[in-house]
Amino acid sequence: MSLIVQKFGGSSVADAESIKRVAKRIVATKKAGNDVVVAVSAMGDTTDDLLDLAHEVAPIPAPRELDMLLTAGERISMALLAMAIRNLGHDARSFTGSQAGMLTDARHGAARIVDVTPGRVREALDDGAIAIVAGFQGFNRGTGDITTLGRGGSDTTAVALAAALDADVCEIYTDVDGIFTADPRVVPKARKLDRVTSEEMLELAASGAKVLYIRAVEYARRHGVTLHVRSSFNNNAGTIVYNPSKPGHDENGDPVEEPIIAGVAHDLSEAKITVVGVPDVPGKAAQIFNIVARSGANIDMIVQNVSAAATGLTDISFTLPKADAQGVLTALTVERDAIGYQALQHDDQIGKLSLVGAGMRTNAGVSAQLFTALYDAGINIEMISTSEIRISVVTRADMLNDAVRAVHRAFGLDGESEAVVYAGTGR
Repeated sequence: MSLIVQKFGGSSVADAESIKRVAKRIVATKKAGNDVVVAVSAMGDTTDDLLDLAHEVAPIPAPRELDMLLTAGERISMALLAMAIRNLGHDARSFTGSQAGMLTDARHGAARIVDVTPGRVREALDDGAIAIVAGFQGFNRGTGDITTLGRGGSDTTAVALAAALDADVCEIYTDVDGIFTADPRVVPKARKLDRVTSEEMLELAASGAKVLYIRAVEYARRHGVTLHVRSSFNNNAGTIVYNPSKPGHDENGDPVEEPIIAGVAHDLSEAKITVVGVPDVPGKAAQIFNIVARSGANIDMIVQNVSAAATGLTDISFTLPKADAQGVLTALTVERDAIGYQALQHDDQIGKLSLVGAGMRTNAGVSAQLFTALYDAGINIEMISTSEIRISVVTRADMLNDAVRAVHRAFGLDGESEAVVYAGTGR
C-alpha cells in the first residue's frame, strides 16, 4: 500500500461543486489501495478577501490577529472537504495545522517549519481514514500561538507532511496540467514538461514561476520528496519533479539526455534601487548591504558599475521585492552621511526574465542566443545575473511579456497547440 499526500489549491476547491469533484478524486485514490493525506488551501480568493477585510478594519492589522483571521479560510475548506468525502461513504478526519503537528517558529505571517509531529494524522491513517489537513498554518510551542507560513504555505504543508510520513509521492494539484516551459497565460503555446529536476524547479520558482512555491521546492529537495504536479480538472499525467541521483539521470537513476532549456520564467514583483555616487573604497558595499540586511529585505540581483576615474565614485544597483523597497530606502536615507553616497534612485517598473536549464552546463552559445532574441524583439537589457543553470535579465515591465514570448520562440520551446488553464483568477 502506497502513502500519497495530495494538495489542492484554492481554485480547485473554489465552490461546493469543486469540493465535491475533489472529494471524488481523493476517494478514487483511496479505492486504488492507497493511504491518503490531503493538504487543502482556502476556497478561491478567500485569503485575499480576508486580507481586504482586515485592512478595512485596521490599516496595519496586528500580526497575531491577522494569522488568527487568515487560518479560518483553510479550516473552512478542510471541514467541507471532509464532509464531502464522508458523504461518499468514506471516513475522513480534518485537522488544523496545530492538530496535524506542524510546529513552526514564532514569526507571524511567514513562519518557518521547525518540526512535524503528525501523530494524529498517522492514527487516522491506521484507522483507515483519509486525513484532511489545513494548509498554510502551524503552531508555535513557545508562544502557544497559531502561525501562518506565508504565500504558498499549503504547498509547503503538503511537502512537510510527505517528508514526515515518508510518503511515496506528494501530488500538487493546480489549475494547469503540470509545469510548462513558460506561464501558459503569457505564452499560450508553452509545452508541458514530463519531468524536471528539483534543481531546475528551484531556479524556476525563484525566478517567478508560480506553479510551485520556492519554499516547498526547497523542502522537497532537502528531504528527498518526489513531487507530482497535476491538474485537478482531469486525470492527465502531469509533471514529475525529482531529485536525480547524479546529473544526467532521471528519477529512476537511468541516464538521460538533459534538455538545454527547461523553461522561461518571469517576475514582475521586484523593484530596483540604485545607490548613486558611492565612494569606490573597500568596505562601502559591505556597509550598504549590512543596512539592507538589517531592514529584513531579501536581495536578488546586484550590479556595481566601474568607478569614474575623475571622481572615484561608483553606482551600485540591486533588485528586491517591491514590498521591501520603501523600508530599504528609509534605512539608506538615514545612513546617507555615513555611507557618503550622492543620491538614491527607485524604479518599480522593472521585470525579470530567467532562462533555466541543466543542459546549460555543457552547451555553449546559450547567452548569445538569448541576447540575440531580445535584440531582435527590440528589448533593452538593464541588468544581467547568472548561475550554473540560469541566466536572468532585467528589462522594462511593460516589455516583459513580449520578451518572454520572443525568448520562448527563439529556443524552440513553442508547442503545436495552446495550453489549457482551467481556473484561477490570477489575483
